Amino acid sequence: MLICPQCQFENPTHNKFCQQCGTSLTHKPCAECGTTVALNQERCHNCNAVTGTIWLAIAQNQSSLIASTISQTTCRTDTAATVDNTSNSAEEQNVPLPFLPKPEVGAFIDQQQRYQILDLLTTSADQTEICWRVLDCQPLQLSPLLAGAAAVAEIPTIAKTYLTLQSQLHQVVPAVQDTWQSDDVQFVLIEDRSHWQQLVTLWQDNQTSPLQILHWLHEMMQLWVALEPWQCRQSLLELANLRVDEDGVLALQRLYGENAGTTLQDLGNLWYQLFQESQRTQFGLVVELINTLQSGSIQSTDELRSHLESIAAELQDQFAPTTTSDSAITLDDVDDALQEEDTQIYTESMPTLILPVTLFSLEEVGSTDVGRQREHNEDFFGIETTIHKLDTPGDRTLQARGLYILCDGMGGHAGGEVASKLAVDSLKQYFETHWQSDQLPDENTIREAVQLANQAIYDLNQQDARAGVGRMGTTLVMVLMQNTQVAVAHVGDSRLYRLSRQRGLEQVTTDHEVGQREILRGIEPHIAYGRPDAYQLTQALGPRDASYVSPDVQFLELSEDTLLILTSDGLSDNDLMEHHWHTHLEPLLSSEANLNQGLANLIDLANHYNGHDNITAILIRAKVHPNRDAVEATIPST
Repeated sequence: MLICPQCQFENPTHNKFCQQCGTSLTHKPCAECGTTVALNQERCHNCNAVTGTIWLAIAQNQSSLIASTISQTTCRTDTAATVDNTSNSAEEQNVPLPFLPKPEVGAFIDQQQRYQILDLLTTSADQTEICWRVLDCQPLQLSPLLAGAAAVAEIPTIAKTYLTLQSQLHQVVPAVQDTWQSDDVQFVLIEDRSHWQQLVTLWQDNQTSPLQILHWLHEMMQLWVALEPWQCRQSLLELANLRVDEDGVLALQRLYGENAGTTLQDLGNLWYQLFQESQRTQFGLVVELINTLQSGSIQSTDELRSHLESIAAELQDQFAPTTTSDSAITLDDVDDALQEEDTQIYTESMPTLILPVTLFSLEEVGSTDVGRQREHNEDFFGIETTIHKLDTPGDRTLQARGLYILCDGMGGHAGGEVASKLAVDSLKQYFETHWQSDQLPDENTIREAVQLANQAIYDLNQQDARAGVGRMGTTLVMVLMQNTQVAVAHVGDSRLYRLSRQRGLEQVTTDHEVGQREILRGIEPHIAYGRPDAYQLTQALGPRDASYVSPDVQFLELSEDTLLILTSDGLSDNDLMEHHWHTHLEPLLSSEANLNQGLANLIDLANHYNGHDNITAILIRAKVHPNRDAVEATIPST
């Protein structure tokens, strides 16, 4: 089947247009110039921009597992190679590859003729491995692995290593696109990270602080421990393999097996190489550590961590010269500061320094699904976003306003769906006239908006003489966003979650239901939710007049990259978000992740585990950067 890139609808393989939204399944516009190009085309014929879907393909002899010795690999690190540059083909290098009879540019590596070779990247000296960049000629077709059609026993060993480590280390290890075995050869396709920034490039940047360098050293130490059981520590020792994503997180371009006898001295040699390549030698504390590490005096990662902790303590005077506390900065403090992307640097032992941030990008997507048991959908949502963006060679200014509303109706056909839509329309109409400044509406204004939405549904109930369970109503969760300022209002059990790398997943709202009411009264949770009416709503819009509705309103500020998730209970039931956020939400913090696909995966997850109710969600991805002008005025000179 073909997955529509616009609406994620599953189409028959022969379709040329999506049956649901009409999007082309064979062509797309070039992101650079807008020219229509074929999906199986590598570059735009008008501006030469890369438009195709590129993967890194690795093939190994079955007897050569990912942990085998490949340190003698001859690697061409020039990642700007094109189809025309074929001087490194296997034939011209006279490298015999008995298991790959046609590895030349333009050939397909699979029998289905989906993955076409663009160029050769790596050939191992022992002829057991070869690596290419390949073009996906069927990018809308799910691979058997991603479609769940491949049995675990059928997954080649090389792919299992990637899959396991990726599940543990998330964005650090590339995701797997496809994998298979042909005769004695194992194939794995992973995301192509050749365009990601190299660590050494950022290392030599004078804008990169000693604190950031210390953080990367700590990340490498942690990766060293994580990769050791898989004998993949060589992945850290290849300088060109160390990349940094758009959020400053250290990542690997691929996995390498290691030599026998790999020690921490090798890591010290890599750190020395980083300083040599970057010509950055002024960080004396780390230079001393590297000398100690290279000498073999440090025998364990615990010792290495102790040395890094000492360096962090030495940095205390630099980052908090006025503190009088005897406690030292720890590596965890450094991690906390850096994961805030330099927007808020603090520890318990130093004065809090809040650095102002500015909105850098804002993306949103919403979707609703009837579920597996309901005959009609009573959920409804609304999204309104206005963005004013100014890009200059040195800066980007983004001003944004967003209104995001999600309602879960009740009252049956022509009841719940009417109430949820009426609430959304009423709120949108209200804020068109009551939110015209560049500031968020205040709490009283937001409460008035919710009360008017309640009154509109209540009046309709009265007009139709609806009574008892026949009275229509709806829950509400609403987000108003003005740049980095956020207001939240909710009634009922639809929820807002907030996810960031620093804070993890948080449930922002508290359900208006009997069980939660009892907990707030001091009842133990297991007793409160042991009641037969524990999940009965204590508030909803519409069934009763304004005196029975008191929305919760709160205000938040975004100080780091954040994913906001508005959900109906069809998605949040059974703690689905809490159990699966690492796999289904955390990857969406990255700008590289497709929000539409991520939301489609969430709805599939809810249908698999829940499915008893309608499923609706809105995802909002807000990326922030330090406000450089304000930062310069805020940080005292030293």
